[in-house]
Amino acid sequence: MAKKSDYIAVFDSGVGGISVLRQLLRVLPNERYLYFGDSINAPYGTRPEAEVRQLTIAAAEKLRKRGIKAFVIACNTATSAAFEALREAFPDMAVIGIEPALAKAAEAFPGGHVGVMATPGTLKGARFLNNKARFDAVCRVNPLPAPGLMELVEAEKYDSPEADALLDALLPQDLDALVLGCTHYPFTEPSIRRVRGQKVALFDGAVITAAETKEALAAADLLYEGPGEVIVENSMPGERMVSLSRRLAGLE
Repeated sequence: MAKKSDYIAVFDSGVGGISVLRQLLRVLPNERYLYFGDSINAPYGTRPEAEVRQLTIAAAEKLRKRGIKAFVIACNTATSAAFEALREAFPDMAVIGIEPALAKAAEAFPGGHVGVMATPGTLKGARFLNNKARFDAVCRVNPLPAPGLMELVEAEKYDSPEADALLDALLPQDLDALVLGCTHYPFTEPSIRRVRGQKVALFDGAVITAAETKEALAAADLLYEGPGEVIVENSMPGERMVSLSRRLAGLE
């Protein structure tokens, strides 16, 4: 049985899920966190859905042995591929997934041009396609696959001329809103602002995911009052990815 002092596991295909961890730390600062990034198998967005599901379930099984009370899928592609399977495999554990914040963007810009920048895996997934069909009647939903952008973040080039060039070529000039549909993408905000200015409203699903995590733990009477802790691990050998993750999280 889960205990209040057990970890909240946060899982991503690399360092992108740190954007979710940052929001979790703001909402639940006293909790104990175990972050695991699977950079050695990144990017997930170009892998077959079955393979992403297998990798995600394997990570959950591994982290459960460490004593976790919740498993936060801080990766849009992994949520699309594995959310239902994880709920079925671990019915006694809170499983929270992240999705592109399309509903919030459509609500804010009815009739507007809303871009959803995400990996090909997310944009091809049933969860996104169902949401797109739902909101196509509300606004103009424009899927924007961004191959290479996640890799720039992992290479510490999220605020760089390379990122500027990629985003300038990708983003339409007339966007009203841009949904950041990969947890790596919030780190590219400086580049987005350079190429499209302040006129484009940005929507990040991490805020919703953090709130849902708090609600799930409160409902299960599993909120913890500290002392808090953050452990950061990565499947990539060496310390670079862990160090980058900690810097992005504001832990160093």
